[in-house]
Amino acid sequence: MQNIVKRIRRDIVSEVVPTTRLDFAEQISTRLNNQIYLKREDLTAVHSFKLRGAYHKIRSLNSAQLAKGVITCSAGNHAQGVAFSAKKLGISATIVMPKITPKIKTDAVKSMGGKVELFGNNYDEAYEFAQNIAKESGQSFIHAFDDIDIIAGQATIAYELLEQLDDIDYIFVPVGGGGLISGIASVIKTERPQIKIVGVEPVDSAAMTRSIAKNSHIVLDEVGTFAEGVAVKKIGVENLRLAKSLVDETILVSNDEMCAAIKDIYYQNRNIVEPSGALALAGAKRYLQEKQLKSQNIICIVSGANMNFDRLRYVAERADLGEQNEAIFAVTIDEKLGSFLNFCQMLDNQAITEFNYRYAHNQQAHIFVGVELTEGLSEKQALLSRLKKSYNVLDMSDNSIAKGHIRYMVGGRADVADEVLYRFEFPEQPGALLNFLQKIGNKWNISLFHYRNHGADFGRVLIGLQAKNTDKLEQSFDELGYFYQNETQNSAYQYFL
Repeated sequence: MQNIVKRIRRDIVSEVVPTTRLDFAEQISTRLNNQIYLKREDLTAVHSFKLRGAYHKIRSLNSAQLAKGVITCSAGNHAQGVAFSAKKLGISATIVMPKITPKIKTDAVKSMGGKVELFGNNYDEAYEFAQNIAKESGQSFIHAFDDIDIIAGQATIAYELLEQLDDIDYIFVPVGGGGLISGIASVIKTERPQIKIVGVEPVDSAAMTRSIAKNSHIVLDEVGTFAEGVAVKKIGVENLRLAKSLVDETILVSNDEMCAAIKDIYYQNRNIVEPSGALALAGAKRYLQEKQLKSQNIICIVSGANMNFDRLRYVAERADLGEQNEAIFAVTIDEKLGSFLNFCQMLDNQAITEFNYRYAHNQQAHIFVGVELTEGLSEKQALLSRLKKSYNVLDMSDNSIAKGHIRYMVGGRADVADEVLYRFEFPEQPGALLNFLQKIGNKWNISLFHYRNHGADFGRVLIGLQAKNTDKLEQSFDELGYFYQNETQNSAYQYFL
């Protein structure tokens, strides 16, 4: 901890990052019965805190190292931080990215003067390639998070917070590789150890939480891609060492909760942040609710705002679910005259946000219904209890297949023998969908297919195939190298398709 603190050079970081604002979020504070402050790291020159660490690290290099230039591997905010820093210092920067990297990201780095090298089909292959280039060329490799000088650069945020607010109870920090939280915690626990540091991770990218729980450096097999800024399979070695002793707690949140937090920040400041930028606020909301805390001074680090415009549709659709302002149900009603009307009357003037129905059976009908909630979870539970007195009802509010696919597909059942259902994630790049279909469709008959672009790095597909032997089928899937999961027993599929 002291080693980090001694290396911090605020004067260096201030050359590219003036003190960022700490905004009091009045609307959010009133709703949560706590004083919520947003640290606006989305306002830096590259719209992310990553510029601090990148510039701090590069400025620590000697003149001989600077003359040879720098290299890194990143498809995110760190890449822009390195490119911007190199341009500021008048040196060369090579940014290695996987071939699957969207053009919008490669263009952003190029616009800042970085030389982009595309290599490999994933981050690990690109990282190894970048390391080899560094050894051959003599360029200094700038790690995204597992580096003392990177950590020290991110730590400058903590000094600003201590100057901006006298009374702080909690600081919520988004966690990916761990550079940001280990830097902030090093300063806070030195200067004001009574302040609680809470790390926030997505439920599907919880490398730090799992590593601390197991007291071991856990490497995740797969990570979620929605909050790409924190989609890291393993946190840094130094970062984990610091976090284990300095971070008070960690908390996990869902994609829907991040969407709700993006909406909160938009209504508060009329600014749109990226999912990882809203991660800390999402965690604070969950934490305050679980702990029933009131009148606390809470700081949330808004880490970045590099959001793809195409992703806003997904965020808008999921925000109300994350805020418990909407519930989604699958309901079975009798297929007879008047039953549809009777069900609507049972809702008792509850505002309906979505209704999907298609005749499929002469005895029973399955309907997909969304309802607006004004009192959150308690209202949903009361409505469920009321409906279950007359109908067979399933709560689909947390069913990712229902929310991401089935709601767009309700249209009746097909009598397909030996159908199995799988969901896939594959790199979102030109030709990727065609490539996926060519590899799958040549071997197995496709009986169902749904794909929808969400503006993310990875596309999501729901596919039905006719196959008696799933072992052979999954062996074929393994050869593709894409993440997949069997969803044949998913209740949404069983109900509607």
